[in-house]
Amino acid sequence: MQSQDVAPRPAPASGSASDPVVDVEQAEAALVEHYPRLVRLAYLVLPPGLGRNRRVLTAHALTQRALPRGRTATPVIPAQSDGREGDPGYAFVRLQVVRTALEAGLPLRRKAWPKRSQLPLLLPQVWGLRLFPRSGGADELALDQRLSALTGPARAAYVLRGLEKLPDSDVRGLLTAAGVTDVDAALDEADSAQAEYALLDSPEFDPCSLQARPTDLMRRRQHMKAALAAAAAVAVCGALLGMPGDGWGPDGAAAPPYAQNPSARAALDPALLLKVPAAAWESSARTDFSVWPARGDLTGDSALLRRALAVWARPGETVQVSATPGTPSGGPSGPPQLLYAGTVDNARVVILYDGLRIVRYAEPRDNTKGAALDFARVDGAGRAEASAVVLGRADGNVRYLTAPWVTKAADRDLLKPSSDAADLALTGGTTAPMAGPAQSGPCTSWNVLQLTDASGTRLLTDLGELVPARLTTGRPGSVKDASGAGALRAWAPFACSLGAMRSTGVRSVNAWTYAAQPLPDANGTADWVCTRAETWQGGGERVLAQFHTPGGKYGAVAAKAENVPACGAKDPQVLAGVLWKSGAGTWYLLAAGSRGTSSINASGGVRATANGNLLAAKAKQGTQAELKGTLEDGRAVSGLR
Repeated sequence: MQSQDVAPRPAPASGSASDPVVDVEQAEAALVEHYPRLVRLAYLVLPPGLGRNRRVLTAHALTQRALPRGRTATPVIPAQSDGREGDPGYAFVRLQVVRTALEAGLPLRRKAWPKRSQLPLLLPQVWGLRLFPRSGGADELALDQRLSALTGPARAAYVLRGLEKLPDSDVRGLLTAAGVTDVDAALDEADSAQAEYALLDSPEFDPCSLQARPTDLMRRRQHMKAALAAAAAVAVCGALLGMPGDGWGPDGAAAPPYAQNPSARAALDPALLLKVPAAAWESSARTDFSVWPARGDLTGDSALLRRALAVWARPGETVQVSATPGTPSGGPSGPPQLLYAGTVDNARVVILYDGLRIVRYAEPRDNTKGAALDFARVDGAGRAEASAVVLGRADGNVRYLTAPWVTKAADRDLLKPSSDAADLALTGGTTAPMAGPAQSGPCTSWNVLQLTDASGTRLLTDLGELVPARLTTGRPGSVKDASGAGALRAWAPFACSLGAMRSTGVRSVNAWTYAAQPLPDANGTADWVCTRAETWQGGGERVLAQFHTPGGKYGAVAAKAENVPACGAKDPQVLAGVLWKSGAGTWYLLAAGSRGTSSINASGGVRATANGNLLAAKAKQGTQAELKGTLEDGRAVSGLR
């Protein structure tokens, strides 16, 4: 652990006429309102050497202990956003969080009593589980490594600048109040780290949005064994004496839990990894991940492959593990298939496939610390879905490994349907890096991967997971790849809505223009488009009904729903409405249903009925209405909300 230039905690000031008095209620209100931000602040300032699980629990403990014992005074070091400016309660709690987080990183001294923040936690505790934030990308991993190289005061200065957006004068005052003796050195050291402040808001550093994994089960079992030996012996003997037959449990001849067996050993032996010949896909009846050959410059690195398999089976506390929804993250049941092992930017990457999941192991190029393990469910993938896998992300760019049948790759901006795609170099199935979709800020572009093979051209979009999502167009049940000029024009106004589908295990997204509506007051014709995201797990589908007026660059989300059959192959019916203002300044309730809708009825703030699948009725701004539709077969359909 690095030494930190932090002075012993000063005695509380008695306050002055210029220092606002903060009581418990005021501080508690600030803590409750800004709890996620304060816990993130503590998590980032705490020394990374604690491990992610202990950092999470310590961050919550320090934040919850930040309340004053009574009325106290504190100098106000204002925050610059989120309504915290000038709040003395927040300033006090933030100061306490920074002070105790710095104290937690101090080395223990023989001749001094340890501070409470330096001692192991009593509360909070979650027995049997390790908790850690969701994993980010390569940028977040690199930033975490840079922050771990800083001293505690420098790390605090960096975080206060980036997360709290404090000017250096306020950072200086806060660190001084927290007991840092050499603030200038801390600020200078913080200057040495690249200023990537936007990454501090990443889920990678959010200790309030957590993943859970079991602790070291073998070690836990060994520690409990001695304490439970006598009780277990008595229980077993009593049960055996009291029960007839050959045994007392339903497992019969099963081996004990976690017993070593040939299959378990084989799954961890790099020499037994399945490696498909390069031309196998040409003669195989299957075109999915099972016929991908092993590629990359490190397929013969047994040490790397052994580490990847071992981490897959037993990820340590420092390993960043992520999985798409509905994807099991347990170890392999037998020797998996090797798809790739090679160097990608500044990392060594191994990609494996076990028939159900794609697993990506990555470690820094120069050491094994900071390894990451990602899981993605891909069962039932066909030729289109098995076209590419994300190799790595760095500096906002994405690099893919493509299927062996892919002959050409290109980068296309979905917001510019009339522009040509830019060719991407393919080397051993690996694409050159391309810009990924916008992560934050205004959506001015949405870059997608365009792949060509003997069966045609398709578009895939990166939604923050291992396997990019396939983009299609058409009526549910008869969709086709979004590749032609018409499909590109259909997707362009709705590309930015794909951002709402990130990290949800999306397999494909379809855009279907289900109605065209003439607008009142001769304002042209608007399109009603339904976008539906299907997932690998078969649940959690997301449906957006969107409204696009003539000449508009973007579509507007009129309604949305999850886990509904609407706009899908099982039930392609959809009904949605929107309040719209005409060029003449008149407000209307517009509604549209899909083909087969015989009538639409509006109730509530607007009462109107229309035959057919379109409705237009005058309304007032802010009016709310409920839509009901009737299909030609007499079945009722409700409007999406």
